Amino acid sequence: MRYIHNMKNLKALSLCLIFAAILSLVACTDDDSFTRSTNNRLTFSVDTLRMDTTFSRIPTATKTFWVYNRSGNGIRLSNVRLEKGNQTGFRVNVDGIYLGQSSGFQVNDLEVRNKDSIRVFVELTSSTTGKEDPTLIEDNLLFTLESGVQQKVNLNAYSWDAEVIDDWEIKNDTSIQSTRPIMVRKSITIARHASLHIGAGTKIYFANSAGIDVYGQLFIDGTAENNVVLRGNRLDNMFDYLPYDRVSGQWRGIHFYESSYGNQILYTDLHSAYNGIVCDSANVEYLKVALKYSTVHNCQGYGIFAVNSRLQIYNSQISNTLNDCLAIVGGHTVIAHSTLAQFYPFDSKRGYAFSLTDTYNGKEYGLNIFKMQNTLATAYAADAILIALKNEKNKNYIFENTILRKSKPKEIDAQRYKNIIWEETTDTVSGGEKNFVKVDAEKQAYDFHLSEKSKARDAGVALSLGISTTDRDGTTRSGNPDIGCYEYVAPKK
Repeated sequence: MRYIHNMKNLKALSLCLIFAAILSLVACTDDDSFTRSTNNRLTFSVDTLRMDTTFSRIPTATKTFWVYNRSGNGIRLSNVRLEKGNQTGFRVNVDGIYLGQSSGFQVNDLEVRNKDSIRVFVELTSSTTGKEDPTLIEDNLLFTLESGVQQKVNLNAYSWDAEVIDDWEIKNDTSIQSTRPIMVRKSITIARHASLHIGAGTKIYFANSAGIDVYGQLFIDGTAENNVVLRGNRLDNMFDYLPYDRVSGQWRGIHFYESSYGNQILYTDLHSAYNGIVCDSANVEYLKVALKYSTVHNCQGYGIFAVNSRLQIYNSQISNTLNDCLAIVGGHTVIAHSTLAQFYPFDSKRGYAFSLTDTYNGKEYGLNIFKMQNTLATAYAADAILIALKNEKNKNYIFENTILRKSKPKEIDAQRYKNIIWEETTDTVSGGEKNFVKVDAEKQAYDFHLSEKSKARDAGVALSLGISTTDRDGTTRSGNPDIGCYEYVAPKK
């Protein structure tokens, strides 16, 4: 029975193939009339193919466009070639044929039947330009028809010279500062007893699996006028409206290992990493990381995840993460004049704006102190805060002059909660996303400066040690400072 069944399938398949061949012959007969008339032209899905900005010597993503024949007759192409040959770094494949050295950098005698199309793929690896700013690189892909008519599609991109680092191990005290971008393909590793200083205005672009591993010390010395930028290396767009720079998980982030102490991050924009900053368990008598006047934004893991570490977080924005924006496990943390905003757009199961626990991987850690002052912690969710301390001895936490996205408890411990604004979800005027200038999840565009209606305005108190003197941008705070990392500035009319 199986033999008979297979024979029936084979006969049916043979009939289908014969029928398809007949249709193909008919189609070819209909469309095989080729012309040399100069009135017949090709049409293109684009007149100009833009490759976005790219780093010199680094291959771009592949772009593509279509070539259509809607003329009513078949068209033969004498050749398709790049006007400048192989001098600009563009690589082209036309209808499955690569325009390389073996083909003389062109394809000849190509046919495009009536109502048919061919597809063109383009990549670019540009040479260094020797210039500080991105430089326009362009060429024309020329289509010469058998009629003698020549048509073209312009190919262009901006190429940016970068200092390229593969796998850099810092074994001695080292400083870097560059007006050109630095592109890290693998990782930067700071060995124990060594330090790395990153100067103001430096921009470092990391490949997908790259990051900074710190066993020694890291000092990032940005200024209000010249932030240090740490981000992924994709300069192109995922979609027309969405640059890869706004997509989370583009690089690994910074990992401070157990042996690392005394790190400082000033005026730094760290974004689109997996985990922004991870701190391993250490001796809480010694400062692990001081994060000041900085941003950790749009992470596919945590913004900051610290286990049994001593942290100072002042005038900083930690926002939009799949897991918690700030996750503290035990240790000693003081956070002041900061903004914790949880509006991660890529997953509705996003974490908390802030979490405080004392257990990780089955191990319990002591809580020396957790203190939050003049800080705005808000989110889409009704409850942006998680406090889950298993050991009664670990309830050493204090919230002062702070806005918390959480329903006001019926009973409040006055020693732990002082002058709190409880942001109820029923407040649709000045709470949640209404605190800020822009929360646009559709375009992944955010501006966490305070809006005019935010209750954070003038709600803080002046703190010692100069923490309340200036905000994240270096703007001078008023005598009644705003809660959060930004002081409200009225828009210019």
